[in-house]
Amino acid sequence: MSTKPNIGLIIGSNRPTRVCRTVAEWAMKEMEHEALNLSLIDLAEINLPFLDEPEIPAHHNYEKEHTKAWSELISGYDGFVLIFPQYNWGYPAVLKNALDFLYDEWRGKPVSIMCYGGHGGFQATLSMKLVTQGLHMYNMATNPPLDISDEMFDASGQFKNIEKDFARYKTSLQAVSNEFADLLTK
Repeated sequence: MSTKPNIGLIIGSNRPTRVCRTVAEWAMKEMEHEALNLSLIDLAEINLPFLDEPEIPAHHNYEKEHTKAWSELISGYDGFVLIFPQYNWGYPAVLKNALDFLYDEWRGKPVSIMCYGGHGGFQATLSMKLVTQGLHMYNMATNPPLDISDEMFDASGQFKNIEKDFARYKTSLQAVSNEFADLLTK
């Protein structure tokens, strides 16, 4: 009996008032699949410093304990979903930093990019695809762009009703799970 592939949904924002964790929790619920183990990786909880290893990650000669722990965590996953907001047509620095800490740990692993923002964060998705290609990850075909608008949020900046607002994306998230299952369980 084979084990189910582990898919990490990386919460790519650490802003104190972020909605990224809410989006990731919603995505994980919608992506449930009998052939996959899904879990959240919250970069705010991981709390990596800005890249502080003296050698380049490709040498895999880590000196810092936080890098060794990050490497061990990421090595335990078979694929990833990067969930993040678009910031000024780009991706959050905390996400890029987390990716930059490692190299071989990302290589060959499938990745789906799920960016949210006005117009679905398409500019940040394009930029992130270049980063994941540079890390030699397998960019999956399904990368749901999540459109947000001011009307979706309450006075404290949180979603009023994410289930209603993102209902149209459920099929896309199920497609992401199916793509992971097809790639990793054959």
